[in-house]
Amino acid sequence: MVKHYSPKLIVLSLALVALALMSGLSAWAQVLDQSIQTENRITRDAAQAQEQIDNVVDQTDRITDEYRSLLIEIDGMQIYNDQLERVVNNQQSEITSINNQLENLEDTNRDVVPLMIEMAETLPRLIRADVPFRVDQRMSRAENLVTALDRSDVTTSEKFRRILEAYQDEIELGRTTEGYRGRLPDGQQVDFLRIGRTLLFYQSLDGTETGWYNPTSRQFELLGDNYRLPVSDGLAIAQNQVAPDLVRLPVPAPTSE
Repeated sequence: MVKHYSPKLIVLSLALVALALMSGLSAWAQVLDQSIQTENRITRDAAQAQEQIDNVVDQTDRITDEYRSLLIEIDGMQIYNDQLERVVNNQQSEITSINNQLENLEDTNRDVVPLMIEMAETLPRLIRADVPFRVDQRMSRAENLVTALDRSDVTTSEKFRRILEAYQDEIELGRTTEGYRGRLPDGQQVDFLRIGRTLLFYQSLDGTETGWYNPTSRQFELLGDNYRLPVSDGLAIAQNQVAPDLVRLPVPAPTSE
């Protein structure tokens, strides 16, 4: 049997269906909106978490770099400390050595001081007995050595060094040649030619007089005119005015006692 519905009933049913659909769509829209909001919140939270992670990574990298730098610094400090320890140990050895030397210093002074006094007092006598070249200069130095022996502001080692240096310079004079200007005992100004500590010649400034120091008579004596040119040439060679050359000069013959 077929049922017939009235148009009003159909319209009402359709209205109810539409209402139900609209209600469903509204609920779905609310669910969708909540889902979008939740997703956005998750995205923001994820971004914040990633930013925090990046900060932690950066901080970790900085800490790692600082740690590596600290390790390098520690290695450097260890090397420095090892070197410093060796230096300190060496200084301690030096201190021990110095203390030992100080303990023996008084004994050393008792042995050295008499020798220094003898050497300083002997040097002026040797100069007076030597060929008389640059006597004032050499005697002044020798006398200063004698004076320095009583000075409290000059250490024993310094006094000894000066005395040895003076003797070494005197020895060196025996191996050198020089030309210089000075005065004879009578005050006449001349040019001297010294050959080692064996020969001492002189020539007047105008070249008219030529002489030498005779080691036998221990006097300055005139030489013949035939020595004027050789002595003049010797002076030029000694003063580096000409190239070295052979010159003929008188040499005292050895004598026997």
